[in-house]
Amino acid sequence: MLPRRLLPAFALSTLLLVGGCASTHRVMLAPPRPAVAVEQVKVYHVAPRRFQEIARLESSSAIGFGTSGQTDAAILRLRREAAKLGANGVLLLGVGSVAPPVSVGVGTGVHRSHVGVYGSMGIPTTQRQAAGVAIYVIEE
Repeated sequence: MLPRRLLPAFALSTLLLVGGCASTHRVMLAPPRPAVAVEQVKVYHVAPRRFQEIARLESSSAIGFGTSGQTDAAILRLRREAAKLGANGVLLLGVGSVAPPVSVGVGTGVHRSHVGVYGSMGIPTTQRQAAGVAIYVIEE
């Protein structure tokens, strides 16, 4: 059991460690094109008229407290991955929230007597996920 004075530091370090758990996965549907700048990748909610699919993408934000910044971060990860693949667009398929595979909590307790009083407080966290298709939009 950690000394009571170390609990806040332990909780903060655990939160920071877990907060870095963000990822992007891809399934290639066509050969990649030469990479482009992230700023050139446009997000589409409706499919453009003519395009080529390059890859199916899924990304997640870092674990946080359900802020809109998490959604922005997950979509930015899609755009970054699409740019690496030479896509000039991402057709957004959906965004949602999931409970992360790990939880963050702080526990307290008394263990120097035969009668123990134990309790814990969980910190509710979420992770935002976004799915899309990296596309190359063909200009007419």
